Amino acid sequence: MTDKSYVIPPPPQATIAVAGSDKVFPVRRIWCVGRNYVEHIKEMGQDERLPPFYFAKPADAIAPDGATVPYPSLTKDMHHEVELVVALKSGGRNIPVDKANDCIWGYAVGVDLTRRDLQIASRDLKRPWEIGKAFDHSAPCGALKPVSETGYLTKGKITLKCNGTLRQDGDLNQMIWNVPEIISNLSEMVELAPGDIIMTGTPSGVAATVAGDKLECAVEGVGTLIVTIGPALK
Repeated sequence: MTDKSYVIPPPPQATIAVAGSDKVFPVRRIWCVGRNYVEHIKEMGQDERLPPFYFAKPADAIAPDGATVPYPSLTKDMHHEVELVVALKSGGRNIPVDKANDCIWGYAVGVDLTRRDLQIASRDLKRPWEIGKAFDHSAPCGALKPVSETGYLTKGKITLKCNGTLRQDGDLNQMIWNVPEIISNLSEMVELAPGDIIMTGTPSGVAATVAGDKLECAVEGVGTLIVTIGPALK
């Protein structure tokens, strides 16, 4: 299909940088896992016996390492949630757990920015979470590191500092569902495909962030992500 076939210009392809390369990873969909670390479930006042569940963000919610992310509208309580990001090179339906790692291209550090007041209000009304989760610039993501360099991750520190103060400090081995289990389970609900990324949940320590805050995120063996929260857009 040529450009002349579109009735309006097509939107740009969302991408994530690849560490040590000028190449980029094209993003198809962003899937997010809710309630995947026990201590975070407890701090949110939820039942840790319930299984994780999934929600989505638009691909163009990606913001790169070093970005200044505007403070979003409609909220006075935006929280940070540092997460391991998994990028898929292949997909399918009903992927067996023992084949799930074969789908992984690489890993990155991400932040699930959340309008917590709006999320909780939607949850209490049993409405979808998009207003609290799927806003512009809500998925900052650092450079991807290929699995050929990292190996398949089952453990490693995951941290977030706000203005130099450690707020989130966990380990990937604290996940209730590990990455292969997440991929397998999600593929029972939707067909996964190359370009999908999965944000795998956050450890405890989530907290509000305000304009001017510098968020420094890291996952051991993967890399770092630095994001500054900017003023609200006019």
